[in-house]
Amino acid sequence: MSAYGHYSEGELLDALKQGDAAAFDEIYRRHWADMFRSAYALLKDRDASMDMLQEVFIWIWQHRTDIQIVSSLKAYLSSSVYYKAANYIRQGKVRKAFFEELKRMHIEQTEEDQMEAKELKSLIKQHASQLPEKCRQVYYLSRNERLSNKEIAERMGISVKTVENQMTIALRRLRASLRKVVLWLVFFL
Repeated sequence: MSAYGHYSEGELLDALKQGDAAAFDEIYRRHWADMFRSAYALLKDRDASMDMLQEVFIWIWQHRTDIQIVSSLKAYLSSSVYYKAANYIRQGKVRKAFFEELKRMHIEQTEEDQMEAKELKSLIKQHASQLPEKCRQVYYLSRNERLSNKEIAERMGISVKTVENQMTIALRRLRASLRKVVLWLVFFL
């Protein structure tokens, strides 16, 4: 047990705000496992969960003097994990890790699998081409050029929030269009 093991969360936060690294270590020790379980439950990716937690704790250390915790430290950390996980998912970091893992596994695809994937990509491309102009541009930059929301915003000269809204619209419309195609295939094939 560390010298800070008997400190309350309030006392740890006060020490943290004063720049006490040992208090930070105690906060990390107390909460890391729960935060990891929460992150992993959301992301289903060990490496992404570890990276995300590292970013959360770095942010806490860097902003230690400004942190305003209203309820409890545990609730604050849980919220941080939730919002950071949502950003990871929204930015596609989890998907990228998933596809990299698939490449490492060297999963063999049959010719039929490859043709189906090609047809699906073609279908998505066709439906994406029918999106409104700005929506289509944002979708293209996100999915084809693999740019982050921030990079898209900078390239297009719009806010990150606008990029997020346009992606939401694009994905909602594509899902609706593709759902109709799938229903048609189920009923008529």
